[in-house]
Amino acid sequence: MSQTVTDFEVHDIRFPTSEQLDGSDAMNPDPDYSAAYVVLRTDVQDRTDGPDSGNGGIEGHGFCFTIGRGNEVMAAAIDTLRPYLVGRPVPRTAADLAALHRELTHDSQLRWLGPEKGVMHMAAGAVVNAAWDLAAKLAGRPVWEFLAGMTPEELVSLVDFRYLTDALTPEEALEILRAAEPGRAERAERLRAEGYPAYTTSPGWLGYSDDKLVGLAKEAVADGFTQIKLKVGGSLSDDVRRLALAREAVGPDIRIAVDANQRWDVSDAVEWMTALAPYDPHWIEEPTSPDDILGHAAVRAGQPVKVATGEHVANRVVFKQLLQAGAVDFVQIDAARVAGVNENLAILLLAAKYGVPVCPHAGGVGLCELVQHLSMFDYVAVSGSWDNRVIEYVDHLHEHFADPTVIESGRYTAPGSPGFSARMLPESIAAHRYPEGAVWQARRTTEEAGR
Repeated sequence: MSQTVTDFEVHDIRFPTSEQLDGSDAMNPDPDYSAAYVVLRTDVQDRTDGPDSGNGGIEGHGFCFTIGRGNEVMAAAIDTLRPYLVGRPVPRTAADLAALHRELTHDSQLRWLGPEKGVMHMAAGAVVNAAWDLAAKLAGRPVWEFLAGMTPEELVSLVDFRYLTDALTPEEALEILRAAEPGRAERAERLRAEGYPAYTTSPGWLGYSDDKLVGLAKEAVADGFTQIKLKVGGSLSDDVRRLALAREAVGPDIRIAVDANQRWDVSDAVEWMTALAPYDPHWIEEPTSPDDILGHAAVRAGQPVKVATGEHVANRVVFKQLLQAGAVDFVQIDAARVAGVNENLAILLLAAKYGVPVCPHAGGVGLCELVQHLSMFDYVAVSGSWDNRVIEYVDHLHEHFADPTVIESGRYTAPGSPGFSARMLPESIAAHRYPEGAVWQARRTTEEAGR
């Protein structure tokens, strides 16, 4: 009997992080970190990864990250993809995962809603990532190891090269992967022994007081981090003061990145970063619209601080153009913004072709858990380097996951459990499901009592 996907569940899960201003920045002052969460249930019984969350078959878990309102729209978009999975064979191989990715992103009627951008494209990514979680569990390996165990030819087959061949051909991608192949085993062993470099944004949320900023910055250094990040873009005078305090707190040898979260026009970004440059910021992240390739190039040329972007870049084509235009010094992939593992593989290969380091966006709900796999795979099988590369880390909401991110001495520990580290605990799903979960019912009761 063929093994099939038997069910497809979607949940609207939200966390009231706005209460403590966790995640606050110049463009997003009151986020409630949320996940439109999908579970692929199967009739596969030969589990090697321990219990999932319900009916006895191996499950695939994936999600899109949002910041509250609209998460129900994201969940509805994911649900429209149900017919592509339910009743169909369980995906196991590179060929299966390539075919699923192309089906989801090439559906002509759904593609019209983008094309290949926005809510529908992110929904495809959630389902693709859930399929990767499932396939890696079936293989008994974490996703980073599952990917790194594929041949260069299999990896190239996963990528949709439409719109890319003026910058990266399949033959060039194959050459990059073959060049990295000889050292894979040694790098994987080093990764397991040493972990992957991280930086933390936890001290830098815009809503935090100066005292909290300074205290958390010192704590981050004590915990072994060699880079922190501050949110900027609210007030230039406030940003100068906050960056000066942070620099004094951590000393001259710790990198401090800054992040404007798309706040500025190009001229504002140039003026602002020229004023902040004396405090030696390592990069300015998202200085302007994520769609503005030439704007990023102008910011990079107009002031002395390096430029990073990518967490809101819609697809591989925009990344291609950022690299072609020489507009970025650091590429920041996001595990849940583009159409899943396959498209992120395309972006990793583009970055390798242009020699630009990849420093992923993380934080949110579960983004650290996911993106660690992509960076670790990149180190083992694509770029072959972690020099000048770091993964973002934010220290909240990990307790809701069965295989949470582990940080030791400022480095991500390589995941060892099969899958994508995406499974949220059943009790967390129940408590935070919107609007009926206990957390939201209690909040509603409190708000009603205060009226």
